[in-house]
This record gives sequence, C-alpha cells and structure tokens, in this order.
Amino acid sequence: MTERIPDEISPESKDCKSDNLIRLSEFRTLWAAYAQSVLGDQLARVALSLLVFERTESAGWTAATYALTTLPALLSGVLLSGLADRFPRRTVMVGCDLVRAALVGLMALPGTPLPLLAGLLVLAQLAEAPFGAAQGALLPTVLGERRYERGQRVMLITHQAGQLVGFAGGGVLVVWLGSHLSLGLNAASFLLSASLIRFGVKARPIASDDVRQKRLHMQVRSGAALIWADPRLRALVALGWLAGFIVLPEGLAAPFADEAGGGGASVGLLLAAHPAGMVLGAALLGRASVGDEWRRKLLGPLAVGANLPLLLYWTGPGVAVAVLLLMASGVCSAYQITAGATFVLLTPAGQRGQVLGLARSGLTAMQGIGVAAGGLAAELSGSSSDTIGGAGLLGTLCAILVAFAWSRARGTGAGTIPLRA
Repeated sequence: MTERIPDEISPESKDCKSDNLIRLSEFRTLWAAYAQSVLGDQLARVALSLLVFERTESAGWTAATYALTTLPALLSGVLLSGLADRFPRRTVMVGCDLVRAALVGLMALPGTPLPLLAGLLVLAQLAEAPFGAAQGALLPTVLGERRYERGQRVMLITHQAGQLVGFAGGGVLVVWLGSHLSLGLNAASFLLSASLIRFGVKARPIASDDVRQKRLHMQVRSGAALIWADPRLRALVALGWLAGFIVLPEGLAAPFADEAGGGGASVGLLLAAHPAGMVLGAALLGRASVGDEWRRKLLGPLAVGANLPLLLYWTGPGVAVAVLLLMASGVCSAYQITAGATFVLLTPAGQRGQVLGLARSGLTAMQGIGVAAGGLAAELSGSSSDTIGGAGLLGTLCAILVAFAWSRARGTGAGTIPLRA
C-alpha cells in the first residue's frame, strides 16, 4: 500500500497560479527575514569567539562560548517549542525576535562582563527554538503541501549558503567592524526580521484551542506519544538523527587538517565542503523530473550514501580527497529536506510546534553527542582519520537499519494523519 499525504492548501497558494515561490508574498517575507538572520547569526558567532578570546586568551573559554550558541536549544526545544501551538505563530515569531534583539543589543555594549555576556547569550538562544517551531509549523499553511518541500529546500539552501559566506568572510568582516558593532548588527537583524514578519505575514488564529487546555508536561508527553505511535514518524525522526554521525568530521576538521599536512586555510575548506554538497544535492533532488514519491523512496538509500564516504577516511586521505568525500556526503545528506518536510506534513497542524521542537532537540543532542564522542575517540586512538572512518562504519550500519524501518513504515496501512488546521 502506497502512502498518500493529503493536500493542505493555503488561500494564497490557491490564488497564485505560478509555481515560482518568490511570487508568494508571505513566503518571500519569511525567506527574507530568515536569510538576513542567518547572516547575522554567523557574524555574531565569529564576533563572540573573537571577543572572548581577546579578553581571556583561553581556547577553552572560547570553545565554551561557542557551545552556548547551540546547547540551550536542547532545553527550549522541549519546553518552549509548544508556544508555537498555544499562541498565534506570527505572534510567537515576532516576540522571539524582539526578545533576541534586546538581549543581543545588551551583549553589544562595550565592557559587558563575561559572566553577564554568557547569561545573555543563553537567554537569547532559548528564544531560537520557539521561533523555529513557529516558522516550521507556519510554512505548510503558507505554501500548501504541493509547494512545501520546495520551500524547505529554498530555506536549507539559504542556510547553507549563509554558512559558506560566514566561513569565507565572517572573520574578515568582524576584524573590520569590531566585535561590538558586529553584535549590534546581529541585534538589528532581529529587529528587521520582526518588522518583516509583523507586516508581511497574515495573522492567523491558533491551530487548536485544545492545546491551551493542556499543562506543559502533558503537551510534551502528547507530542512524544504522537511520534512513538506512528512508525512513519519514528522512522523519519531516526533518519534525521543520523546527522549525529555525519557531523563528526566538522568537529575534527582542525586536527584532521593537521594530521593530513594541511594548513589553517584547509580547515575552512573542510568545513565548507559538506554545506556546499548539501546545496548541490538540494538542487539535484529538487529537479522536476524527481517526483515527491521518488524522493521519499530514496530517503533510505541516500541516508546510507551520506555515511558511506566517511569509510574512506580509513585510507588516510589528503585534504583534497577529504573535501571531495565530504561534498559527496553532503549531496546525499540533502535527503534531510524530504525527510523533514514529510515529517511535518504527517503531523496534525495543532501539534506541529511541539513535535518539531522535540525532533529538533533530539537532532541537536545527537549532533552534540556525535562531536563529543568523536573528540574523545580521537584522543584515545590518536587518529582523526580512523575516528571518522569508524563513525562512517557505525553510521552506515545504523542507516541501513533505519532505511529498512522507513521502507516497512511506508508500506503499512497506518492511518493518514489529517493535515488541515
């Protein structure tokens, strides 16, 4: 039995006869807000790292500060993502942007003590998860089921392109502007995002009044139960969490470059290779000749293909070969777009915020565990190449198991979850 994901059609997508997403004014607004926020965030991460290192001259404190830009999402993804179901999603997004603008603005003030800087950073990052949950839950309503995956593809390409620009020019720009002014620009990017969303996105009521009646722990439990009850959702979450293996070379880029005889510039190339591959993979999978059903059938094979290139690290490749391997892994990793879009479309509109938050928190945790475990394994083995190769083997085996689980889930008669708000 072939799965069928029913259509969810927004009023705007009904009125627009063109498939050009940029002609949809709400999507154009959401994309513009997202694009400039991604660039601002990349600038802020570099600025914070340089600012902390200038004050402490400690690599440990610098790394800890960088970690604070991602770790709070674990907590807020579970506890705060449900705000996107309790309140109108436009209101949640605007509120989160205003909170982050105020907090990052305080961080930009010269002379801010480091403990206060760290506290403000944690608070600012707590607002990221409810914003992302609200945005992710709103996109299917704005685009409709037929255009939704294409919209997700555009967002991913924008994110990866922002990372590439950040790796390439973020450091130079921060040195030119200074850390405090760079943080100020990031605060301004949140204000601009809030203005764009407030005046460019339609106000919509909450998806379900029932959600407001639930206590927080019941809302979290309900979201987790929904994922566990549907084998398709379980398999799709597992497909996403495989990124925990694929991200490991990023955490070992610097020691691997040194091991392979590369200089400092090669670290940037290694970090940029996987995002570049994902952009290419997203473009290839987005071709009209590859239909939605085929993309869903390819999820398992592509998940395996994303891990296989890492096995070749056991051969002790040079930097140039490693860059090609990471690009190949990135091309296959573009399956994450289809997996994520399918996951959202199979989730009831009234629970999308909470369920997305749980899935993304798990993904963040798996990536953090993957990098931490990889660093420990590299210390024990004395070889970054062997560690990455081992992660490739373990990731490939897990991907094969998850691919079989997805194949079985797609063929079951599991009830189709309604999508209409």
